Amino acid sequence: MESKVILNLSVDCVVFGYDTNTKSLNALLIKRYLESEDKSEILVDDHVLTGYHVYEDETLDNAATRVLKELTGLTQQYKKQFKAFGDPDRLTNAKDLLWIENAKFDIRTVTIAYYFLLKTEDVDIENNKYDAKWFPVKDLPELGFDHRQIINEAYGDLKIKCLVEPIIFELLPDKFTINEVQDAYQSILGIEIDNRNFRRKLINKKYIIPLDEKQFGVSKKPAKLYMFSKDVYEKMFQKNYLINI
Repeated sequence: MESKVILNLSVDCVVFGYDTNTKSLNALLIKRYLESEDKSEILVDDHVLTGYHVYEDETLDNAATRVLKELTGLTQQYKKQFKAFGDPDRLTNAKDLLWIENAKFDIRTVTIAYYFLLKTEDVDIENNKYDAKWFPVKDLPELGFDHRQIINEAYGDLKIKCLVEPIIFELLPDKFTINEVQDAYQSILGIEIDNRNFRRKLINKKYIIPLDEKQFGVSKKPAKLYMFSKDVYEKMFQKNYLINI
């Protein structure tokens, strides 16, 4: 028996990905496109977050994981539920009303918002059936519904969270340089960090494990590689600041 959807309850997923090449934090968005019945007019042409209604027999967390898997094929990424959005007017923009009429869901839909952290290269953009694309969080395209607000609030929460938990390493390769960690923090926080102090503080953390390896395939002098040990971190701290900037 097919599960029924709850027509006025959905999850929306802000998928953050960090690109070590461009040193930018990005959001994964999908195309929202609608033509008139006779194909003579484009009614909606913008981007939205990935999301869907919650099934009657699933939890909110399971719904968010399902939506992420359908979009990216991934299931084990860092996930945080951060807010419910239920403003009565959140879906009343003219384009949104056209989309709702076509999709036949409830205009008074409440959405539970999550954000996920991953590496941009983990998503196969070329073969994505939803025409998903990465956009820098500081240069987003035209967005439908209230999704710009959802992304902005998720980004605000991420900036706070990355200072109290080591979630920055969810965005980085398993083996990284100190400069790559600093670049990621600077991109997310939008600030310049003193290189010498940052390096000293990070290297002194027992959960940052130096490797007997260096970068390869780089034009400049290869830098030493490190790994983050989640096991060591969890043994040392229940909650603590990762760095002081």
